Amino acid sequence: MKSLFERLRARRLASAFVLLATLSAAIVAGSFAAHGVRGQEKQNDSADATPLKVVNSSVPPNEFVRIAQKVGPAVVNINTQTLPKQSANKGRRNPHGRVQPTPQNPGDDEDNDQQQGQGQGNFQDFFNRFFGGQMPDQEGGEGGDDGRVSESLGSGFIVDPKGYIITNNHVIEKADKIYVKLSTDPDSQDLGRPARVIGVDKATDLAVIKIDTSSPLPTVKLGNSDTAEVGDWVEAIGSPFALSQTVTAGIISAKNRTIEPGASGQFQHFIQTDAAINPGNSGGPLLNMNGEVVGVNTAIFTQSNGYQGIGFAMPSNTVVEIYNDLISPSHKVTRGSIGIEFREGLPGAVNRVYGFKNGVLVQRVTSGGPADKGGIKVGDVITTIDGRPIKDGDDLVNEIASRRPGSTIRLGYLREGKQADATVTIGDRDKVFADLGAQQAENNPDEKGDASEAKLGIVVHDASPSTASKLHTQGVVIQSVRPGSFADLQGLEPGLVIIRINRLPTSTKDQFDAVAGKLKIGDDVVFEVIDPKHPDSGLNYLGGTLE
Repeated sequence: MKSLFERLRARRLASAFVLLATLSAAIVAGSFAAHGVRGQEKQNDSADATPLKVVNSSVPPNEFVRIAQKVGPAVVNINTQTLPKQSANKGRRNPHGRVQPTPQNPGDDEDNDQQQGQGQGNFQDFFNRFFGGQMPDQEGGEGGDDGRVSESLGSGFIVDPKGYIITNNHVIEKADKIYVKLSTDPDSQDLGRPARVIGVDKATDLAVIKIDTSSPLPTVKLGNSDTAEVGDWVEAIGSPFALSQTVTAGIISAKNRTIEPGASGQFQHFIQTDAAINPGNSGGPLLNMNGEVVGVNTAIFTQSNGYQGIGFAMPSNTVVEIYNDLISPSHKVTRGSIGIEFREGLPGAVNRVYGFKNGVLVQRVTSGGPADKGGIKVGDVITTIDGRPIKDGDDLVNEIASRRPGSTIRLGYLREGKQADATVTIGDRDKVFADLGAQQAENNPDEKGDASEAKLGIVVHDASPSTASKLHTQGVVIQSVRPGSFADLQGLEPGLVIIRINRLPTSTKDQFDAVAGKLKIGDDVVFEVIDPKHPDSGLNYLGGTLE
């Protein structure tokens, strides 16, 4: 008789055999089934399958379709070429085709400590994210040191059948050649039709260019951006990443966005949108549901050099004013000024002590300027213009800048808590600021740097010993550059080190001031500069004729 252990063992072996046999059968069956499919040894019968057909039904076009068809022919590709030249801008490449030095960051070196508070670092970094330039793997827009021609890409739109086109200044800035390609032009290697610059306005980053045409061109109408509302649908058309006639849609996310503080952003009050816009869209139209332009796509905020849902467009009402000035005989924008300075964001205690809620506290008056001649003094609080209450500094600047030089306004102001009025004649903003610079130089004859700031638009300081040691030479460090100034137009940037001007050494600030103080209108001015962030790039030459 078998033992209990032997019986249990036999039973387990039998169970295992049954399990293995079952698995083997399943595997064999699966193998035959698979072989039958793959090997097509079984007859595949699809006689019962019904062929597919395209449904011949029509979908009524929505508003986006209608607008794209209507406006698309008036939206153009803008290609620019910049010939090879030496450039000091060898650091970070911004997306619109200019190569700029990497902004200073806290703790880089001693010179950076002296730049703190100048408003350059964070906001220069932001504007390095302007879109409208070439693809990330292309060269920068100022020409390469390797002798290659640099190319960049943007968009624009035709507003006059004679060939006048609106775009962004940064799309065509410093370009040696500009080409425009229409949607009807052949899609070939040809860059397009040659264009010339009619006028630019750096303060709003707008430009007008023109192409010659033998027949009227399609145009787009400018709408009223003031009536646009947050939440309104909008449509953008442009050439992102060289993909022409790309249409995207979104809504107006916000209005009156100022993205750069101080004087640089005084005339930049953007429409914010979440319509997808990317590098190459810059200068293209933002359209309302009537197919009218309510903005010119100008900037994006991004951490990836691409769309992240935050874009900015210059409002059409501003665009119309700038365009009309740029096509005038002077081809420039003339803005009014009364020759005062003030500071935004004053503490509430200041308002309470000076007894005002809304208005502008005057902190500086240009001697001999319009406000000075009208009797305005430091400490006055401007509260009204021609009887209309003034909310803040932006309101004051916008109102006065829109007035023509020579016209008069009635200013209401508080002085020592008492209400008073003054009649002031508007001056030309450019001339008023030039007079202010000359006045500062005259009032501070020992500070010749003020004279150089007025002439060149640049403030410098002596390089620290560590910087001089790193560069193996002496020079002065650029602390700030006034937007639109001679230095700005030549490509000088904060952080660069100037070692010579017109071959004369500028080893110290005193030497720099002495050389700059002798410059006059009509002189050729050449700066020899080094970028301390990229000292291996060597000496670079920037310059032009002082106007």
